[in-house]
Amino acid sequence: MQIDELNWAILTSLQKNARYSFAEIGREIGLSSPAVAERVKKMEDAGIIKGYKTQISYHKTGHQLKAIITLRAFMGRLKPFLEKVKDFKEVSNCYRITGNENIIMDVVLRDQAHLEEFIDKLITYGETKTHIVLSQVVEFAPIDGNKMKLS
Repeated sequence: MQIDELNWAILTSLQKNARYSFAEIGREIGLSSPAVAERVKKMEDAGIIKGYKTQISYHKTGHQLKAIITLRAFMGRLKPFLEKVKDFKEVSNCYRITGNENIIMDVVLRDQAHLEEFIDKLITYGETKTHIVLSQVVEFAPIDGNKMKLS
């Protein structure tokens, strides 16, 4: 599917706020509400729009720590880890990566004791490195099609 300038405008608007109505988006970009709805439906069907999420403040839910943990899997432990990581409630994102480590995870934890318990679970799979997040400088920055064009 072709992502033209109007589709990028719709995507940009939805990335700012997925709860905007089709009418609001239409007014912003100069299309009718039905035209926006049709384009959104086509982008959903094509898999360009994968879903809509609710962002939750981990602090307000009683979680004091956010961390980024890398894992360098022991020989023969990567595949078992890839299955098990789906069950860890602490993990909000997990990526298989290149380099010295195999895995990088975003995790949310209640406190330091919870972090220690979680690391104890991980060390059966490999060597870990933990980075405590102090603040988030950029959060959910929208993908901007106009900035992605090659000159």
